[in-house]
Amino acid sequence: FFFFFSFLSQTPWLWNTRQCWNGYPYQPLMPDLHYYYIVELSFYWSLMFSQFIDIKRKDFGIMFTHHIVTITLITFSYVTNLTRVGTLTLCLHDAADVVLEAAKMANYCKCQKLSDLLFLTFAIVFIVSRLGIYPLWILNTTLFELYEALGNFPALWVFNVLLVILQILHCFWSYLIIKAAYKAVSKGKVAKDDRSDIESSSDEEETVPRSKTPHSTITTNGTGGANGTNGYLTGGTCSEEH
Repeated sequence: FFFFFSFLSQTPWLWNTRQCWNGYPYQPLMPDLHYYYIVELSFYWSLMFSQFIDIKRKDFGIMFTHHIVTITLITFSYVTNLTRVGTLTLCLHDAADVVLEAAKMANYCKCQKLSDLLFLTFAIVFIVSRLGIYPLWILNTTLFELYEALGNFPALWVFNVLLVILQILHCFWSYLIIKAAYKAVSKGKVAKDDRSDIESSSDEEETVPRSKTPHSTITTNGTGGANGTNGYLTGGTCSEEH
């Protein structure tokens, strides 16, 4: 994100979106722009596959739709040479992801206050970028400025339909983020991910104090026997009840 933002800051279309259509479709494909597209496409393809082996969440179908739309948008904009506005869209989306991943790492490191602060920062960045800048900056230039500059052509409608679907997904996730942020402010900590049917063991909290009496077998997440789940082994001595 920071590498490509430094690249975009030197381009005219970052400051004036009408430059995205100046000379289209005969716009040169710069090497940095090409590699940025390749890296982003690889990243979203990896998310597409890893989603099937990751923790199942309630918005699995919506996430799957998002990955399909994003991969289609990246590929379609590259093929039709709509890469200038494509780079603006990608960089805008990466801005919030940086803060989100930092909040996750702070949570895994048990730095709760830092995690809460980063999550609230992410909520602000996400809502401002996806519900404010995205429609006023990206959709405005693809829906209106592109039509004014080049007129009507088939790729315009395909491109804009995909971008509008993306905005609908932004609205849905903004609702979930605002809901989680409200819980964080009211309860003093970020609550469990509302999308999760099953959380990983790293996100669990001890709600029952440690027992002084050891047990020879335990039940983990509703299962028992020789093998446990989430990395726990059963059948040995354990002083923690779940």
